Amino acid sequence: MENLIALEKKVCAENYAPLPVVLHSGAGVWLTDIHGKRYLDMMSAYSATSFGHSHPRLVAALTAQAQTLAVTSRAYYTDRLGPFLQRLCEMTGMARALPMNTGAEAVETALKAARKWAYQVKGVTPERAQIIVCAGNFAGRTTTIVGFSSEAQYRQGFGPFAPGFVSVPFGDAAALEAAITPDTAAFLVEPVQGEAGIIVPPDGYLAQCRAICSRHNVLLICDEVQTGLCRTGRLLACQHEGVQPDGLILGKALGGGLLPVSAFLARPDVMGVFRPGDHGSTFGGNPLACAVGHAALDLLEEENLAARAERMGALLLGRLRRLRYPAIREVRGKGLLIGMELDSTHISAREFCERLMYFGVLSKDTHGTVVRLAPPLVISEQEIDIAVAAVAAVLDEFDMAA
Repeated sequence: MENLIALEKKVCAENYAPLPVVLHSGAGVWLTDIHGKRYLDMMSAYSATSFGHSHPRLVAALTAQAQTLAVTSRAYYTDRLGPFLQRLCEMTGMARALPMNTGAEAVETALKAARKWAYQVKGVTPERAQIIVCAGNFAGRTTTIVGFSSEAQYRQGFGPFAPGFVSVPFGDAAALEAAITPDTAAFLVEPVQGEAGIIVPPDGYLAQCRAICSRHNVLLICDEVQTGLCRTGRLLACQHEGVQPDGLILGKALGGGLLPVSAFLARPDVMGVFRPGDHGSTFGGNPLACAVGHAALDLLEEENLAARAERMGALLLGRLRRLRYPAIREVRGKGLLIGMELDSTHISAREFCERLMYFGVLSKDTHGTVVRLAPPLVISEQEIDIAVAAVAAVLDEFDMAA
């Protein structure tokens, strides 16, 4: 194991700090390292493996399509793209979709669409469009996106950054309305902030934002790359408040945990600003991605994963909240997107995840203070018991040490 870790450190840029485990295989909610030790996956690759690892239906769809036609580029029509996007639009209630690969690419697509819509439809003076974002946001790692991040490390050394972004506090609808000007094109928001530490806004916040955006002719764009596709107990997290956005960004779970698939979806006048040559992607909308994405959407409905995430999430949240330890400051979340905030004077979240690994459970911290607990949506009650028992075992260790 040490040799493989050393090799990766030698030849790969150190832009991550992985836990000291070398994984070899995965099935369902379980991962296995090179020594044969099994671990319960409580992170789901940031929601990308919502269906679990190597789901047979998704692997079959991938294999069959790979043996037929994988990549052509959008220079031609294929028999896979139209049906996939039709299914995606019907399920989300959106009019049109533009396929991409990664979540960050889909966010960039949304930003381009919002700006061009502002100029061509709303009538904003050219080159003056503004997009409002929230403090604590995380939408990817491109230079444009890190430019509107409030996290210093994401920005340091990567400027200069693109102008045209205004930041307001997350969860504060009044601050959103106060920031709107005639030049405002859109409000880009995560219904639940993931990387910030699983931050759930006050009840009614998103509905208020919807009303404010409608009143001021501002696009409401929901970044549901992490929260979408049943993670929070609804197909889309914005549906908890009955909100229909003007633009929607999906990714991660859309690829079934097998390959990158993302999409920007929007109403007709927003998507209508694109003309041939305005935007593109060599791999976006490739037949392989479409086959897997379509199968993933079918599984969401057939396995009723929204209801399952709501039920299992309530179980996990309830059992974690019953743990009484001074190291726990707060347990919060929605569905199977849960964060356990720790008192750093007792233990850092990184240390906690390292100890959790030795008890056979894998997770990852965010900002050194919050442990993510976001397993595949197919997790069972018995597996939740295993995870909670491991969390309690780590807390016992540090409680005794204190």
